[in-house]
Amino acid sequence: MKVRRLFIGALGVMALASVTVFGASSSAASAGSSAKAAKAACKGSIAIEAPFATGPAIPQGLEQLHFAELAVAMFNKANGTSFTLGQDDTGLNPALATTRTNAIIASKALAVVGPSGSQEVEAVGPLLAAAGMAAVSPSATLPALTTSGANKTFFRVVPDDNVQGPDDAHYIIKHKLAPAGSTILIIDDQEAYSQGITAVMIPILQAAGFTVNHQSYNGADTGATLNSDMSSLVTSQVTATTKVIILPWQSGGNAELFAQTLAQQGKTATLFGTDGTNSPSQFVAPGTYVSAFGPDISTNKSALDKSLVKGVAKYGPYGPFGVPTWEATTIVLDAIDSVCKAGKTPSRANVLAAVRKTNIPASQSDLGLPVKFAPNGNLAGSPGFLFHINAKGKYVEIPDK
Repeated sequence: MKVRRLFIGALGVMALASVTVFGASSSAASAGSSAKAAKAACKGSIAIEAPFATGPAIPQGLEQLHFAELAVAMFNKANGTSFTLGQDDTGLNPALATTRTNAIIASKALAVVGPSGSQEVEAVGPLLAAAGMAAVSPSATLPALTTSGANKTFFRVVPDDNVQGPDDAHYIIKHKLAPAGSTILIIDDQEAYSQGITAVMIPILQAAGFTVNHQSYNGADTGATLNSDMSSLVTSQVTATTKVIILPWQSGGNAELFAQTLAQQGKTATLFGTDGTNSPSQFVAPGTYVSAFGPDISTNKSALDKSLVKGVAKYGPYGPFGVPTWEATTIVLDAIDSVCKAGKTPSRANVLAAVRKTNIPASQSDLGLPVKFAPNGNLAGSPGFLFHINAKGKYVEIPDK
């Protein structure tokens, strides 16, 4: 399956060639009417599972929701289809994700965009597999999601932590963000994503000669408890030998609170956040490095990127979570449309089969690389992006990391 890219400003229903209808005229007008009827017949619903209303990552979840809404609107306008998007907030909470997923399975939805968090996929991936529903995640990166065998209908358009973790660790080493022999503090938030990427990074940093101080806190804490967590970590774990602090969390807000606490106590260290903290509306500590699985498209000149930037402008600032979500949503929509084009009625089974055949060349991908899926659902390519937050709190992409 090959995803088509038709852009805002140049959208329109693609004219079909001749269509022969039993008992109808073979005139051009009749063929055109038949083509429109065939296109209009392609409809169906999909659902997005993202943390856009509750939990610690609402800005990222809203970004995902808005890019998914844009993808549906663009696809329908370009192709004359009638697809709808169900919106299911999960809050990065496995229990809530389970409730939402069961409701989606009981509905007429053909496929899912998401879930967003690795801990959510761990909880609901087997349910979606049992229902035969394709789930294309724009942000779940835990390697075990595709190696455990439990999530047989799961796909992702982002690399797993076995790509991001080493990339980030090697950047710290190569660019000497910490002096040889110094201490690197890495703090996980006790969630699957955070613990997974932490486990990948620690041995690389230790092999390079750093002392790694591994700590953790409960990422679900809020209010006074969260403030106490941050204060205790900075007070007890950040010493004169601590030169880099890695925050592999799923909350940009928590990362910003940690940065503020560090400054309040008069302590300094280079902060390095992973993709879960990449939130330009929340985490803006100057001098920080933040990795990501999506590019900055704000200044890109391609027709696709310009149309995406224009389409989401009304929602305000966004980070790297939107672009992969647009890609994931469009993949699902194109899978359904390809079933219609084959003269079949879309079902969960044939849509799943179509998703597996995804093959998008780099020139047609908003991620800037070919998009294909390995048999286990992993992205065949391995993109990686890195940003540095400047003195004004702006994310600046590092082109050659």
